Amino acid sequence: MNARNKNGQLTFESALESTEDAESEVLSSNDDKSNLRAVRVLPDVPAIDKPFDYSIPQLWIEDGRADQIKVGTMVRVPFSGRQVNGWVLEIDIQPEEGINLLSLSKYRGVGPSSEVIDLARWAAHRWAGRLNRFLTTASPPKNVPLLEQRKDGIGETKTTANDTVWWQEAVKHKETVLRLPPSQDAVAIASEFVSKGNTLILFPSISGAQKLAAGLKSKGLHVSVVPEQWQHAAVGGSVVGSRSAAFAPIVDLSAVVVFDEHDASYQEERAPTWNARDVVAERAKRKNVPCVLVSAIPTLEAISWGHQIKPSREEERDGWPIVEIIDRRVDDPIRSGLLSQKLTSILRDETGPVVCILNRKGRSRLLACDRCGSLARCEKHLIPLTQKEDHALECPSGCNDRPVVCDSCGSTRFKNLRAGIARLREELEALSKKKVVEISSDSKGKIPDSDIYIGTEAALHRVERASQIVFLEFDQELLAPRFRAAEQAASLLIRSARLIGNRNGGGRLIIQTRQPEHEVLQAVLHANPEKLIEAESERRRLLQLPPYSALAQISGASASEMVQSLSGISGIEIMGPRDDCWLVRATDNNALSQAISSVGRPKGKIRIEIDPRRA
Repeated sequence: MNARNKNGQLTFESALESTEDAESEVLSSNDDKSNLRAVRVLPDVPAIDKPFDYSIPQLWIEDGRADQIKVGTMVRVPFSGRQVNGWVLEIDIQPEEGINLLSLSKYRGVGPSSEVIDLARWAAHRWAGRLNRFLTTASPPKNVPLLEQRKDGIGETKTTANDTVWWQEAVKHKETVLRLPPSQDAVAIASEFVSKGNTLILFPSISGAQKLAAGLKSKGLHVSVVPEQWQHAAVGGSVVGSRSAAFAPIVDLSAVVVFDEHDASYQEERAPTWNARDVVAERAKRKNVPCVLVSAIPTLEAISWGHQIKPSREEERDGWPIVEIIDRRVDDPIRSGLLSQKLTSILRDETGPVVCILNRKGRSRLLACDRCGSLARCEKHLIPLTQKEDHALECPSGCNDRPVVCDSCGSTRFKNLRAGIARLREELEALSKKKVVEISSDSKGKIPDSDIYIGTEAALHRVERASQIVFLEFDQELLAPRFRAAEQAASLLIRSARLIGNRNGGGRLIIQTRQPEHEVLQAVLHANPEKLIEAESERRRLLQLPPYSALAQISGASASEMVQSLSGISGIEIMGPRDDCWLVRATDNNALSQAISSVGRPKGKIRIEIDPRRA
């Protein structure tokens, strides 16, 4: 039997345990509708972006559960013959005459606030997505029946006597880009804001966010890490998290800080391709509080958005490690391989961890017959075969594996023209005479201790400290076929520099390249981001690429229909198709979002990427 209070009503906790039968939730025409309370609910169904009206069951009104129904409340409702989750978007609405409403099935718990829902609506329009996708991100990972107020001082503002100059500038300008070298202490920067009020802090990775939160807690500051501490965040205090924290609950927001705003992980790879940096910038603007984007080399989008604060040349130079560029233009591109002579002494003599980076998994990405010189290619697709760790040849398009035999002459001896990390591990062990540990995105569990690591860029997130970091072939990052290649290459170097430490630490960042004069390398070599920013800005301006325009990439079975509709809108430029994809360009993001919204989403499969990362 359910427990009741002194008035004979079901207690809220007991009422949560009861679920009504869905078939009994339809209001009959004989029901008394004078006490009818109705709400508008958005179902959590991928293809649905329209809210529906439901009534609050009479029993809920009697036992007090109806009082918990607010904007953002998470509920369960009948929909198309089944039960689905949803969010309450409006309460106490007036339903249309003559329509019998289905009732809410279950109260699930607290959800995003009305303020966050409005922000999600903006994001859905900005990135041409469905509202329920954003509300899923904004919701707690587990049901939160009630928010229990905490009495541990959360929400109290602490002030410090001495404010840094850059903090005063940030408060003054509201929209600020803080350019600081990689070795700067994130905890010290964040504590400037957290000590003065509830601050929303973003960090590229959840592991980094947890370490940052631990550092702030050690200073006696109250912070919650989302999403796991969503309930605590909704009560009060500062909030730390990665991309999803852009929609986190926070009480009395006083400032927003985004660390490493250049990091690509802030952008969602799945459509809608929203960017957490832009979301929190809009959130801070709506609350009229300072928003600070921190980066060693800010993106052009950030620079065009806010007031830039730069350190002194001495401070910036000392905050970068020693950078050594190995010019490989004089080396034979085939015979010399990826391990230059200069690496021998580094690998053999260094005692601290040396991390070698190559963004190619497997043993080989390109093989040539040692006898006749023919490339190993798939007969069906005419594309290069790759070699797996078991030495079999694999077709990237899914054909059956085949043995290592040349189609032209029958030879079984091949030259490895583009080695992967599995093959490089063997070569590094032979060269260094030390054990080498391989790290990639497939690596699981704790990384064993070693003097030398070889891996993809995933190694930069798994290894906590290094004395030397070596990029074996950095040209593939600089020459990547996308317009953000320079910024993304710089992001790898910033991450590496942070693992090594500042110039006085003795570590080195070593880069093998055939483009030593490239602006990315020169910017890092001289610890002067202006060398990259100026060159990249001029190139983007000439090509009319973001931030000097807005781009969307549209693909899928219905893409051509949508592109045809967009082509008739003034100010919209269509480029393509290329590989069944079209690029759509507009003067700015508002114009692009308005155009896409005006033509609507056609029936059929379609993918819309706003601000495409790989265009």
